[in-house]
Amino acid sequence: MAHGYSLDQTFIHKTTSHEYHIRWTRIGKTTSPALVLIHGTPWSSAVWENLATTLSTRYSIYLYDHPGFGISPPPRRLVDAADHDKVDLDGSLVLRAEASAALFNHWNLASPPHVVAHDNAGLVSIRLLLDHSVKLASLCLIAVVVLGPFGLPFFKLIAENEDVFNAIPTNMVEGLLRAYIKTATRKPLPKDIEDMLCAPWLADGMQGSEKFLKEMVQAHNRDASILENEYARVGGLSPTKIIWGQDDAWLPVEIAQKLKKALNAEDVVIIEEAGHLVQYDQPSKLALEVGLWLSSHSKNEK
Repeated sequence: MAHGYSLDQTFIHKTTSHEYHIRWTRIGKTTSPALVLIHGTPWSSAVWENLATTLSTRYSIYLYDHPGFGISPPPRRLVDAADHDKVDLDGSLVLRAEASAALFNHWNLASPPHVVAHDNAGLVSIRLLLDHSVKLASLCLIAVVVLGPFGLPFFKLIAENEDVFNAIPTNMVEGLLRAYIKTATRKPLPKDIEDMLCAPWLADGMQGSEKFLKEMVQAHNRDASILENEYARVGGLSPTKIIWGQDDAWLPVEIAQKLKKALNAEDVVIIEEAGHLVQYDQPSKLALEVGLWLSSHSKNEK
């Protein structure tokens, strides 16, 4: 499926233990307020195409693929350690947030950006605020993975039988992948979009089927227990809005109100006839809600 933009820039971030190559781009007017769209798992920046295109006339929009997603290569370990498997798994998303914070710093934006985050990018964006003191103009969280307990039975099954799943032929893993992605929407996905979402995780894709299984293991090991004690600070650091699909089969809609209270968020909006991927179930309604939110928290729209 062709996109209206390509990730034509590469940012390289090195730490004492890892090297990250992050593919990114910017669309819209450079003089407009900055807006960063952050994807979750197992997605890529491609899920933002409709929203980014809609808002690009009013905002300077930054999009990127996390390391190991879409077209950004997986992180490269520079040194070995006794616990490197646990570190590489990054269940708490500390490393992913660190890489994102470095990218934000690289952009050197003139004023704090707005952030819209989906799925586990919610945890990444909260770490940007709490762990890295990144200043935001506003934060909009769409069906985010932030509150424990985490995980689906599917994650647990793979995590507890990782060797078995890694031995499954790649065409069978593709079947699991497609079945999993199909549960993320209320309406059936068009075939070209399903193919696009699956492409990085196929045997001949940028990430591969083994990396998809590893992401499921990571999701089973998600941990934000220490950070959750600081969640009440989020609303004071950045105006926060929560959007959820009424029919989200991955994260029950009841989480939205719990999250509002935990984060001291300003508002919660439930979008009817939408599943976890609100971007595809209700793109127009999502664009309207996000647009209204951004307008109310943008000082200088041009």
